[in-house]
Amino acid sequence: MGATVGLVVNPAAGRDIRRLVGGASVSDAYGKRRTAQCVLAGLTLCDDVEVLVMPDGGNLGQRLVADADAPDGGSVTLLDMPVEGDGRDTRRAAERFAEEADAVVVLGGDGTNRDVAHTVEDVPVVSVSTGTNNVVPSAVDGTVAGGAAALVATGVVDREATTARHGMVEAVARTPTGEKHLRGLATLGVVDQQFVGTRALLDADTIVGGVVSRASPSDIGLSGIAGGLSVHPFDQSGGVAFRVGPVESSPESVRAVTVPGVVERVGIEAWRRLDDEEAFSFDVSRGVLSVDGERELELSEAAVDVRPVADGPLLVDVEAVYDRAAREGYFSTER
Repeated sequence: MGATVGLVVNPAAGRDIRRLVGGASVSDAYGKRRTAQCVLAGLTLCDDVEVLVMPDGGNLGQRLVADADAPDGGSVTLLDMPVEGDGRDTRRAAERFAEEADAVVVLGGDGTNRDVAHTVEDVPVVSVSTGTNNVVPSAVDGTVAGGAAALVATGVVDREATTARHGMVEAVARTPTGEKHLRGLATLGVVDQQFVGTRALLDADTIVGGVVSRASPSDIGLSGIAGGLSVHPFDQSGGVAFRVGPVESSPESVRAVTVPGVVERVGIEAWRRLDDEEAFSFDVSRGVLSVDGERELELSEAAVDVRPVADGPLLVDVEAVYDRAAREGYFSTER
């Protein structure tokens, strides 16, 4: 059965300041292009796969299409869309994929996957880590990721059995100038800083608190702090909320990886598990809201309600895809 797979390659992922001041991994243009080529190779695991590639400001997608060998019975073409060189490109491409694709492979970090999640609707997403400080994407080989996308897109494996919905987090800030809204994929935090600046969240001492849709002590940043309090799988409804305080006077503290290369003890003034749509509130006299490790929205004299919501993207479980395909005999052929 023929199918269409969308491919997003974010040229900016893995290039923020955290790779310079901390231990974050680096993903350059060459590495992303090689990973994307591996994705195309993996897509040949199934016949008749059409590939739509997002164009981008770094010309990675354009070069990928120009150099590509089309899979048997398929094609590799560039998505016809304007390019602005920022996250709007990813959202615009994901909106097209929602209409035209049977699965999407995303090469990027948490921010790229958040942009995809806003508009991709119910198209299954295979997320490959090429960003700096990743919670959502997996460190999976591009060839394996492409094969998983092909198996899901063509219906070789059952989509319902091999995908799970990731939650999201949304904030409503009531300010003197009106309401402001922001949505994150894995984390949404309040930071005691006045300006967005370099965006990357670098200093745990500036964290006021946050709400996460997933939590594990093996994660980095806000979801790692929350994971020291309560493990919360990404496909479980609700989330975890916490408020930070001084280590020496807070009733509880956790040891967490706060940024790549940094382990700190963080004081916890209060925390609780949240159901979907249950709000956790912050009063912000002056500060910034961060989403998925990046500072996004400057606020002053604001009352902020942050809540987990259940309408995130469908993520493909790569291991489950291959396990199911193998059990159903897809890979073996008898003479």
